[in-house]
Amino acid sequence: MASIKVKFRPSSVNDREGTIYYQVIHERVIRQIRTEYRVFKEEWNMKAAAVRHPIPESRRNYLQAVEAGIRMDVERMRRIISDFLTGRSEFTADELVAEFAERTGAQSFFNFMQGRIIQLKSQGNQRTSETYTATLHSFKEFLDGKDVQFDRVDTDLAEAYENHLKNKGICPNTISFYMRILRAVYNRAVDKGITRQNYPFRNVYTGVEKTLKRAISLKAIKKIRELDLSMQPELCLARDLFLFSFYTRGMSFIDMVYLKKSDLKNGILSYRRRKTGQLLTIAWEKCMQEIIERHPVVEGSIYLLPVIQPGTDERRQYKNASARINKHLRKIGEMVGLSTPLTMYVSRHSWASAAKEKKIPLSVISEGLGHDSELTTRIYLASLDTAEIDRANSLILRALQKDNP
Repeated sequence: MASIKVKFRPSSVNDREGTIYYQVIHERVIRQIRTEYRVFKEEWNMKAAAVRHPIPESRRNYLQAVEAGIRMDVERMRRIISDFLTGRSEFTADELVAEFAERTGAQSFFNFMQGRIIQLKSQGNQRTSETYTATLHSFKEFLDGKDVQFDRVDTDLAEAYENHLKNKGICPNTISFYMRILRAVYNRAVDKGITRQNYPFRNVYTGVEKTLKRAISLKAIKKIRELDLSMQPELCLARDLFLFSFYTRGMSFIDMVYLKKSDLKNGILSYRRRKTGQLLTIAWEKCMQEIIERHPVVEGSIYLLPVIQPGTDERRQYKNASARINKHLRKIGEMVGLSTPLTMYVSRHSWASAAKEKKIPLSVISEGLGHDSELTTRIYLASLDTAEIDRANSLILRALQKDNP
């Protein structure tokens, strides 16, 4: 009876990942199949032949993706063995391996996309891997979990998926988001020679519709700032994080939570946007310092704000904090009578809107926000003087201090 076993080969170099491979056995003949999965020795349970999740679990998501990939590969080989047993009287271990390579080479869409997700995680692109995972989950739901080969990904399938999403009430921008990710996966398969380019997504919507205005006025921000939340510490922290984002030119929440104490030197806050890698500097203002002093971090923390703790699953902490703080902000928005939900992202829109109202040049606003789009930002970012952006920010913050901003 043919079988497949999952094996691990540790690296001969200390502190380097080892390799996971498969052992195919039939009629006492053993053959090996290499994989692209890499884990450290302490992340592999030799006795159980399975991934182990050590503490701290900083690689939890990557290891879970590796586990999912192994399960898919083992199931594929078991299907091959079953097919051979049903349709053949004799076969060899080499034929099993060849069939596995052929089916993997033909690459089902699900398998190829799962491999791409694993690759993104191993490269540290956690956020992108999460959007790919969400898209794959949605596409799987549409296909009732039944995998599809690349040659079946055509315009009819793409249009049917689009209609499926519309019938579920999914908004156009989210539909476009899913379609663009699937198109990127498909194009990558084309680049690797796995399938021919048939442009299956040419008839579905892949644009971006304008969203409802999410900016609020300086007057509204002043109301939020003046709320007495001293008896509600969680709301107070959420409010102050919102204000900190506004004070720092609409800094994104993910960039805020990963700010380190070492990023603040000589009155200048420097950080790189996690989304683009762009280095930004901000003149440190009194209102920013007041928030830091009002919400001190735990002793020994390397971070500037008390949102995540180092040494545990920081990505999960960030996601949980994001949901929790936005929930509190919605309540704060109701307290000051806002008609639209208040979220952390509103601060970014509001800073840009306030800057525009103060007649600040669009190019300064663009650099202040740290935009790095493929076209627009390259036009606007013409090596502006950082001091000009800081003057723009000071102008907005001074206006906020006035009785009638």
